[in-house]
Amino acid sequence: MLKIESVLSKLERRSPCRHCANIVVGVGCLATAVVASAVDVAAGELPAATFPLGQVFTILFLMLGPFKIIGPFLTATRGAEPRLTRRIAVLATMFAALALLLAGALGDVFLRKYGIPLPILALAGGIILFLVALRTVLEQFAPQEPHSEGDGVRPRAAARVAMSPLAFPAIVTPYGIAALIVFLSLSQSLEGRLTIGAVVIAIMVLNLVVMLVARPLQTVLSIVMPVFGAVLGVVQVALGLAVINNALHNLGIL
Repeated sequence: MLKIESVLSKLERRSPCRHCANIVVGVGCLATAVVASAVDVAAGELPAATFPLGQVFTILFLMLGPFKIIGPFLTATRGAEPRLTRRIAVLATMFAALALLLAGALGDVFLRKYGIPLPILALAGGIILFLVALRTVLEQFAPQEPHSEGDGVRPRAAARVAMSPLAFPAIVTPYGIAALIVFLSLSQSLEGRLTIGAVVIAIMVLNLVVMLVARPLQTVLSIVMPVFGAVLGVVQVALGLAVINNALHNLGIL
């Protein structure tokens, strides 16, 4: 009993390791749910409008959520005044929301017009996700170039910075658009589509909140995010391969 208490006390004193372990466990649980969701969505066998809300939120949260926007946002707004930083965050969220609304409205139309099967769309999204995630993982081993502070972001450039690189491609990713179109295409009822729209709006709000608190919490994030990003990168590579594998099975190739 004394040995167990001794081990627990040592673990409590190692707070950074404990936080890293929590992150790894959390991402692992998230990965399990997301991969399961990707398998169901790629299969295209779910009845219309029968998606569990947790699955819809999980996969869209990973593909459109705030995990991947913190780094680009801090880099793009380096040296900017707090008021300008908030303006860029709001504009980036608005641009991303409008782009997703347009993609959702046109995606189903193009699928029907050109006769694109859902497994083909899932395959395209899986390939893009795999390549982007693999590049992100490999970049961790590349030598880091020193960053120059510069003069900061100019007020006139706020809209341009919010559009690119923040709204595109940090928030609105090609594989995120593909997942959104698949969900909307399989949800034929108005209630199902409105539910997916509400999920997307909630994720955009979370993106905005994360951007607004990113700079005040920059010191903490600089410690947590490298570990989180490394684990999440591997999860996204695996997710991309899972979507590709299921799409090839549904096309009868495997």
